Amino acid sequence: RYSLFYNHLKNIEESEGGLDKFTKSYKTFGVNQLADGGIYCKEWAPGAEAVFLAGDFNGWDPFSHPYKKLEYGKWELFIPPKDGCSPVPHGSKLKVVIRAQNGALLYRISPWARYVVRDEDKVNYDWVHWNPPQSYIHKNPSPKRLKSLRIYESHVGIASPEGKVASYKNFTYNVLPRIKDLGYNCVQLMAIMEHAYYASFGYQVTSFFAASSRYGTPDDLKEMIDVAHSMGITVLLDVVHSHASKNSEDGLNQFDGTDSCFFHSGYRGNHQLWDSRLFDYANWEVLRFLLSNLRMWIEDYRFDGFRFDGVTSMLYHHHGIGTGFSGDYNEYFGLHVDEDALCYLMLANHMINSLHPECITIAEDVSGMPALCRPVAEGGGGFDYRLAMAIPDKWIQIIKELKDEDWNMGNIVHTLTNRRYEEKYIAYAESHDQALVGDKTLAFRLMDAEMYTNMSVLMPLTPVIDRGIQLHKMIRLITHALGGESYLNFMGNEFGHPEWLDFPRIGNNESYHYARRQFNLTEDDLLRYKFLNAFDRDMNKLEERFGWLASPQAYVSEKHESNKVIAFERAGLIFIFNFHPYQSYVDYRVVAFKYKILLDSDAGEYGGHQRLDHNTEYFSEEYPHNYRPNSIMV
Repeated sequence: RYSLFYNHLKNIEESEGGLDKFTKSYKTFGVNQLADGGIYCKEWAPGAEAVFLAGDFNGWDPFSHPYKKLEYGKWELFIPPKDGCSPVPHGSKLKVVIRAQNGALLYRISPWARYVVRDEDKVNYDWVHWNPPQSYIHKNPSPKRLKSLRIYESHVGIASPEGKVASYKNFTYNVLPRIKDLGYNCVQLMAIMEHAYYASFGYQVTSFFAASSRYGTPDDLKEMIDVAHSMGITVLLDVVHSHASKNSEDGLNQFDGTDSCFFHSGYRGNHQLWDSRLFDYANWEVLRFLLSNLRMWIEDYRFDGFRFDGVTSMLYHHHGIGTGFSGDYNEYFGLHVDEDALCYLMLANHMINSLHPECITIAEDVSGMPALCRPVAEGGGGFDYRLAMAIPDKWIQIIKELKDEDWNMGNIVHTLTNRRYEEKYIAYAESHDQALVGDKTLAFRLMDAEMYTNMSVLMPLTPVIDRGIQLHKMIRLITHALGGESYLNFMGNEFGHPEWLDFPRIGNNESYHYARRQFNLTEDDLLRYKFLNAFDRDMNKLEERFGWLASPQAYVSEKHESNKVIAFERAGLIFIFNFHPYQSYVDYRVVAFKYKILLDSDAGEYGGHQRLDHNTEYFSEEYPHNYRPNSIMV
C-alpha cells in the first residue's frame, strides 16, 4: 500500500511539479477571473467531441465561445476583458455546453462551479458566476490544534425551532453561542457541499466545490466559520468523496456524455444500495479533482479539517454490503480491498498534513481497518481519528433487548474500551443516524410517548421519565469518559430532543415539522429538558478542566455484575456508575485516595434526587481493593 502511495506521489512530483501545484487546480479549472479582467476556463471532458461556454454574457449562444482541445481530455478557453472589465459579470448564469459523441448537445454545470442556485419555480439548479467586488475577508486566525476534541455535529438547515430551511446567518448568531456555552470546542458541519435533494441529508452531492446556496451565500458561510474561530471553535466539514449523486442535470454524472468520466463505467461505477455513482480513484484527473476539492475548502473557507463519510464503502470492492467484520485480518487484506481508494485516502491525508498540519481528519469506518489512524509513513491511512461506531449500536441493543437487571457491565466496558492500540477514537452515544426517521434517539427509546405528556416539572415524576432522564445522563457520561479520545454529539440530542428527524419529501407532504431542532425547549423553566442540557454542559466543562479525552486510556478497577457498578480512573478522576435499577449502596468500597464530588448525575440541577452530600470529603485508607493499595468508602 505504501509503495502504491509513494509511486503516485512520485508521479505527481515528476509530471505535475509537485503536490502543491497539483492540488491548486481549483484555481485554474472551472471559470476563473484573471487579474487583467479576462476569464480563463478549463474543463476535463475526455468523452466530449467539442466544448463551449454559454450564458447570460453571450445571450446563451451555444457556439460563440468554443474551448480549445488539449492533451488528456482537457479543454481550455480564454475570454479577453471587455473595456477593462470582466466579460462575465458577477451573478451571471452559465453552462458548459458539451457536444457528445452521438452529436447531442448537453448543457452542464461545471464540476468546479463555486455557486449554484435554484429558483423556487424551477426543478434544476443554475450555475452562477461568483466573483463579488469585495469577497469576505477573514478576521480571526484558526484555533490551534485541539488536544481534547468535543464535537457538536450540526446541520445548518435544521438549526432552528421554526419549520423552514435555516440560514448560515441564523447559525452564526443563534447556534454558535449555544455551542460555545455547552462546552463544545468543535462543530462538524454536514450537508454543506451542494446537494440538489435536501432530504438526502447532504450525502448525494451534486456540486462538490459549491457551498449549499439554500442557506445563503458563500460569504455567509465564510463569516460563520470566522465567527466560530473568534470563539475558539474548530470547524470541520463532513466531506463526501465516497460517491456522488446520479443526477446528470445538476451533478457530475455523464458530464461529458459518457457513462464514465469521473466514475467507473458499468456495474462497478454504481452503488447498489445508495443508488449513486462511484469514483474511479485510479484516474489521474479524479485524484486532481478530489484533492483540489479538499484544499479549496481549507484555503477558501478556512475549514479546519474533515470527517470523511462512507470510508467503509471506499475501502472494499464489496462496499461493506452484506458483509460482517469480526476483526480477522483476512477481512482487511486481500483482493476485495480497493487499493486505489485506500491510496487516495493516504494521498488526501498526506496532502492535508503536509500543507496544513493544523487540520484534523476523521474516518467514518465501521469495518475496523487496521492502521487507518496511523501515519502514512508507517503505511497507515493517515487519519487522526476514527468513529467508534460500535458504541451507539451497543447502547441501542442494550436498551432495546435487555431488562435493566440483565445489563452486562463487562460487555459495556468491553465495547467502550475495545479500540486499536494508539489509534484515536471518537466516542458517541448517538449521532444523526439515530435521529433519522425510522430510528429512535436514546431519549425517545428510554421515554417514548411520555416525552409528550410528562416532561413538565408541574407533573409528577413518573417512573418512565425518571429512569429515562437518569440513564440518559449516565450513558452519555460513561461514553464521554471511557469510550475514546474525542466525543461527539448530534445537535439537540444533548437535551433529549423529543422527536425524530425527517426532511420534507413526498412521503410527508413536504413538511418541515420534523426538519428542525427545538432549542426553545431548554429555555422553558417548566420543562425537564433543562436538566439534561445543564448536565451535558457541565460534563463538557469538567472535561475541559481535567482533559480526560487527551489522557491515556482509563484503568477500570471494577465492573461488578450483581451490583451493576462500574468504576474507573482517568485523568486523576474517579468515575463511579451504579446501573442497578433499584439498589443503592452505603459504604461502597472503591479504589481511590482523597476525593470530593465534582459531577453528580443525581444532583437537583440535573433532575436528580439529591441523595449525596457534596460537602463530604472522602479519605482513603490503606485497605487494598481491586489490586490497588488504597480505597475509600462512598
